[in-house]
Amino acid sequence: HFGSRLSRAPFAFVLPSLCARVGRQLAAMSMKYPAAYLMAVLAGNESPSAGDIQKILESVEAEYDADIAEKLVSELSGKTIHEVVKAGKDKLKNFGGGGGGGGVGAAPAAGGGGGGGGGAAPAKKEEK
Repeated sequence: HFGSRLSRAPFAFVLPSLCARVGRQLAAMSMKYPAAYLMAVLAGNESPSAGDIQKILESVEAEYDADIAEKLVSELSGKTIHEVVKAGKDKLKNFGGGGGGGGVGAAPAAGGGGGGGGGAAPAKKEEK
């Protein structure tokens, strides 16, 4: 099913170790639990609890399942979010750049076209 692949895809890149351990339950949780966890971290709470996730989800009137939140918190217990993200990025290095490199190059080219004079001058200086 296409929708279930979309909900798992971000985790495969950002939280790979969590994906391996939680399996199908992770796919069922969608993005709202990890997103709420990350919001709590960004707000300064380095170790959010299931209650913190509940407060965030209920503030936007989203459904809350304590089992899912507690599972997420237990899987991330003792880890900083920076470590988890770094582990995910390290695993991505093995995939190579393939089609992603073209998109990155296209964005600066489009930006360079809009501000033509500023983008061309530094390139000429580097070539000399």
